[in-house]
Parts: sequence; structure tokens; C-alpha cells
Amino acid sequence: MNFYSKLIILKTYYLMAFFILLSTTNISAQTQVENIKPENLFDFWIGNWDLTWESSSGDGIGENVIIKILENKVIQENFKVLNDPNIQGFIGKSWSVYNQNNGIWYQTWVDNQGAYLDFIGEIDGENRIFKRSITKADGSVILQRMVFSNISENSFIWDWENSTDGGKTWNLQWRINYKRK
Repeated sequence: MNFYSKLIILKTYYLMAFFILLSTTNISAQTQVENIKPENLFDFWIGNWDLTWESSSGDGIGENVIIKILENKVIQENFKVLNDPNIQGFIGKSWSVYNQNNGIWYQTWVDNQGAYLDFIGEIDGENRIFKRSITKADGSVILQRMVFSNISENSFIWDWENSTDGGKTWNLQWRINYKRK
């Protein structure tokens, strides 16, 4: 067997090992989500968080305190912007609940700018998502969603996205990096 044949065999073994490792990692991650009770799928969010994001006026800073209320059936969010001239003084709250009758997560968001947003939750692989649909006066539909990704014990990424083409493409509007206090 010549040098090039040995090299091809070696590369093949490395590729096979890589794909096996990749597939078991995905299976392991999916198994982790599958092993969580549906009513606990958003428990990773519980805690006190420092928030950072990029803003047109520099880095934004905020905090979010997430607690369980009402006999641990409801997740309450307490969001506050600490430093971002574009959205200074912004405060919001949400309540998220798992409806055991239909197996669906729901969230209601309100804030000090008068917003009221209602969402339905879903799981996409390791990502947790809350999404909604808006029909504008002209009949056009905008989809909006929050995507919780890269979830670990002490950090995750939260993305606010929208789509005007029925969800074929998503446009990132705001990315917040969460770090546990």
C-alpha cells in the first residue's frame, strides 16, 4: 500500500470518527430535551441574569430576574434596561405558563411603553421558542419570535427575530447575551 492510499484511509477514519461524534452529540442533546418534563422546559431561564447586547450607541446592559410563582406553575420575567440610550428606562414583564390540557406553552409580555404581546411556545432541537403572528391593517402578516439558544447552566443567547415571508427567512432584530449572576 503506497503513502497516498494510507493517507486516504486515515482521512476516511477521521471523517467517520468526526461524524460519529457529531451524531452522538446531537442525539445526546436531543435526549437531554426529551428527558425534561414539558412543564419544565423553560426552567433553565429561572434565576438572576446580567444581560449585554450590541446597540447603535454602544453596548447595552440590562438585568432580568426570572422566578416561578403561583405554586411553581408560572414563570414570571422582570426585565430592565440599565444602560442603552436608544431604549433608556425600558422595563418589561412576562408570564409564561405550560397548559397541561393542550400541551402548549404560552407567554404574555407587557412593558412600560404600552406593549402587549402574546406568544405560543415550541421546541426546535435544543432551542426554546416563543412565537406570534401579527396581521397589519394592509393584510400583510409579520411573524415574530424569541429564540433561546446555546443554553447552558450559566448562559444562553436570546434572539428577537421577525419574518415577512411566512418564516422562510428570519431577520435578527436584537440579540441579548445572558450570563447568570
